[in-house]
Amino acid sequence: MKGAFQTSREIFENPIWQDIPKFRIFFYIVGNAVYAEEGAVVAGVHLQRGQFLRAYRNLIKDLEYIENRSVKRYSLSVISRKIDQLVKEERLKIEDTELGTLFTVVNYAQYQGFDYYKKRTWDSVGTDLERSENGDGTELEQGWNNNNKENKDKKEKNKKDSIPKIQFSESVSLTQSEYDRLVSEFGEGTTKQAIDYLTSYKEEKGYKTKSDNLTIRRWVIDAVTKKGGSSFGKHQGNNGTTTGTSKFAAADKNKPFDPRELEELGLQ
Repeated sequence: MKGAFQTSREIFENPIWQDIPKFRIFFYIVGNAVYAEEGAVVAGVHLQRGQFLRAYRNLIKDLEYIENRSVKRYSLSVISRKIDQLVKEERLKIEDTELGTLFTVVNYAQYQGFDYYKKRTWDSVGTDLERSENGDGTELEQGWNNNNKENKDKKEKNKKDSIPKIQFSESVSLTQSEYDRLVSEFGEGTTKQAIDYLTSYKEEKGYKTKSDNLTIRRWVIDAVTKKGGSSFGKHQGNNGTTTGTSKFAAADKNKPFDPRELEELGLQ
């Protein structure tokens, strides 16, 4: 990708500057987002200005760096956690698609708007910094923090909700396309183990998810991989009953699921 994009020096005064992984992820997405007013077609998908299409797994490779003469990479769980924080801070919006995650940079037009910078003077910068110290914040800083919530596109939401989901276990449901994509990216065995893992975790801890597909992608795959490909499958509850029964469950009744295992993996 060629070309250039602009950013404000006020970023150095923003808290995101102190969080290196979060800053790198956000800066990478902003730098690769579509700039053209009319949008652009990427992999057959029309992206609007300020949008970027990329799978979480690809971001691991994109964001690798050199430290002590060796290549370092952020784990999938770190990338997922930082992106969740960016969404919570309303810097990004994310949407799961067939080709990866669609990232939308909130207030992208403001970051890339020349008019904002043309009107700036050193006096106004000083005034804005004073306001920032007093808690008022500058116009662009407010754009970074984005305290104004935007309504979701109801039409797109209704479209997504209309796609039927299949119960792959008692507590895990996916659309057929979501399942097929997981199998394509991670293999059928790992996908089945991830479904078993999430089923057991939800039933043991009362864990609730808005999207089982995103949850599997954000940390369950990583957990299953770090566990050496093990699957919790069916497990004994405290009362001796079997819990976590999925259509892929392995009959390992002698090993109860311990949620603390997630803490040991650094995923909780």
